[in-house]
Amino acid sequence: MKLRNTLLFSLLALSTLAQGQEGHPLKGSWIGEWSGNKSHDEFVLLVLDWDGKNVTGIINPGTDNIEIDKVELDPTDWSVSIVADAEVDSKPLHYEINGTINQLELPTRSINGTWKSESGSGDFQISRQ
Repeated sequence: MKLRNTLLFSLLALSTLAQGQEGHPLKGSWIGEWSGNKSHDEFVLLVLDWDGKNVTGIINPGTDNIEIDKVELDPTDWSVSIVADAEVDSKPLHYEINGTINQLELPTRSINGTWKSESGSGDFQISRQ
């Protein structure tokens, strides 16, 4: 009986650890809106990856790819800063996205904040898929 309880406890502990081991909190596909963006559609898709050292990725994969140049994550308050440069109609655009990860413990966490570029600014809301 003692061995059975020990095995059961071990299995429960391992299953809890396995659920908690999800990788980097920013890794994945994120879908949402960046309101007021006239250079790109208001709907936005980010695909972020973690190479063990840096977060890399693209915004709006497809015909209007914007390569992400820099991502910073502050784990003290889960604030996120994303910098990306693009070219629209032969004019350079510099995007800065600043937000905070909400509901970090959930797989469908979200980031809410603001975005700005030379062509405007607005609210930014995305959820991980």
